Amino acid sequence: MFPSIDLREFQALVAPWYQALRDPKEAQERTLQTLLEHYKETDYGKLHGINEVRNVKDFQVNFPKLNYNRLQPYLEEVKKGNYQTFLSEPPICWVMTRGSTGAPKILPATKTHLEQILSCGSRALINFALRTKDSKALAGRILNLNFPSIVADVKTGEKRVPYGYSSGTYAKLNPMFNQISLIPRQEEIDKLGSGISKADWERRFELVYQKALHHNVTAAMGVTPVILSFARYVTRKHRKKPRDLWQLRALFCTSVRKIQSKYSGKLQSYYGQVPIVEMYTATEGVFGQQLDDLPYICPNYDNYLFEVETKKGTRMLYELERGEWGRLIVSSCQFPRYDIGDMIEAMGKNYFRVFGRATTLTILEHKLYRLFYGWFL
Repeated sequence: MFPSIDLREFQALVAPWYQALRDPKEAQERTLQTLLEHYKETDYGKLHGINEVRNVKDFQVNFPKLNYNRLQPYLEEVKKGNYQTFLSEPPICWVMTRGSTGAPKILPATKTHLEQILSCGSRALINFALRTKDSKALAGRILNLNFPSIVADVKTGEKRVPYGYSSGTYAKLNPMFNQISLIPRQEEIDKLGSGISKADWERRFELVYQKALHHNVTAAMGVTPVILSFARYVTRKHRKKPRDLWQLRALFCTSVRKIQSKYSGKLQSYYGQVPIVEMYTATEGVFGQQLDDLPYICPNYDNYLFEVETKKGTRMLYELERGEWGRLIVSSCQFPRYDIGDMIEAMGKNYFRVFGRATTLTILEHKLYRLFYGWFL
């Protein structure tokens, strides 16, 4: 039996997102002002004339674009305890990326950053339940296929603090998911160790399978290739597909590009004809999620500032016309004008797709697709 859930209780968690999508210009102006208040508290902000910044144009002139390499000297100061060198708040913890495109990055996570991760991270699930009027999506258990949240430690000030992959860390800290919904709990995942070899993942997958086998599992949420790998493991090891074991309502898929075109068919062959709900997430933030049945994401304009480097110059993301594309720059409560390294394309009416990393090969491939098949692919 499914417990009764009043979906109206969750409306407040997605209402700011809906409002920002109705008027992205106004939302981005408000977001900029909020971000400037954070940057005013930092030496970095003062160095770049934060008190002279009144609008986006001033912001772009005064603040240079950043990437992880340019962040390194500032992050070293944060590790020494001088957080105000670059951050407006002390880090609550440190997290690492998967290193899918190079060496893993290790980044701080402040209280405000974590609050935004947790609130925006729940929007895809809540929005899906609201728009489909499906309370069962919120009533069951969610397969925990996250990376370990404890891998190593980092010296900050006079002490060493543990850190791990961002997906596991954020899952462990999110009370909405970890205390009630996730199966198994992140602490159980962490007990199996920090390795990510095939054998390590098979131990995790077996734990998830055994813990979830006799529970009402209604969703999976996490890194898309891991969700797919779990299904393949269960099918190979236990001779049953996930669709034979659980009645899933949806899959909430993150962390890779082209989820709808590359992964949805494979996932549905194992999990059944369930909706594939895309989320645009990174260690640096939860930047957007799928709004409806259209296979695109809609940005969280109320929490992050989005710019795009296009062939016509740097523009605000909401200004892009249908079919225009470029390299995404995101400003958050932690990082001003951060080059996230992704390519994004406007699909019209505040729908977007992230089609790959910002590499020469990706850009060439995208140009060829547009040349031979049209912009809509």
